[in-house]
Amino acid sequence: MIEQSARRPGAELLDVHRLRLVESAAPRLTPEERLAMDQVWDAKVRDNPSFFDGPVLVCAGTRREGPYGLAVSWVRTTYRHFALRRVPWSTSWLPSFFVSVLQPADDGRLLVGRMSKSTAAPGRWQLPGGSLEPPEGDEPLDMRALHRHAARELIEETGIDTRPDDLTFWNVTRAGNGGIGVLFRAPSRPAAHLRERFEAMTAAERAQGREPELDNIFLIHSAAQLPLMVGPHADYLEPIVRRYAEGGGTGVSI
Repeated sequence: MIEQSARRPGAELLDVHRLRLVESAAPRLTPEERLAMDQVWDAKVRDNPSFFDGPVLVCAGTRREGPYGLAVSWVRTTYRHFALRRVPWSTSWLPSFFVSVLQPADDGRLLVGRMSKSTAAPGRWQLPGGSLEPPEGDEPLDMRALHRHAARELIEETGIDTRPDDLTFWNVTRAGNGGIGVLFRAPSRPAAHLRERFEAMTAAERAQGREPELDNIFLIHSAAQLPLMVGPHADYLEPIVRRYAEGGGTGVSI
């Protein structure tokens, strides 16, 4: 059995070297859950019309396979499913399955971004990344697909164009709510280049009348600098930054 994800007290790094992805059936919602989910979602859309109910993947559970292997069970659904987080009595709630990218500067600092007001987590500091989406057609959800998705998130959120093959698998994190994040490390770039690409991307988005997903970036050397970033932080950010600083940016191999 794959262990079902649950709300957990804190985030952690799982030290994974081998990752296996397993598709599972979506949980069947009760009529009461579906009604409550729709009501919460409709209210969120009224508050923020930029929300859309597109396809997304969620995590149904994980299972250790040896000391460094991990099987992740994933389910196809839509963003509306996340509204169940606001339904305390729901038994069908499943956490997110996402990718994040560690983008270092050439001086060793790590790029962290702040979510804009138009997002589901306004003002939150986190690594570039986002929820995984279902593979197209008959394509499998495998590590190559995760590399491609991580590269796409990086350029969409920061303007930094990196080939999927140039991303290196780094580790896996479990968020405090049970969500699973697959972490990749991008090649180091000059700090000035990172800022120039971000500023060009945000200017282009606003010129098109769109709010960028990240409205600010910060480059940090260590977890001791996290308090300098005013506002909420993704709970998995601190252990990632701490491990990155302690290990000189190295992760695990897959």
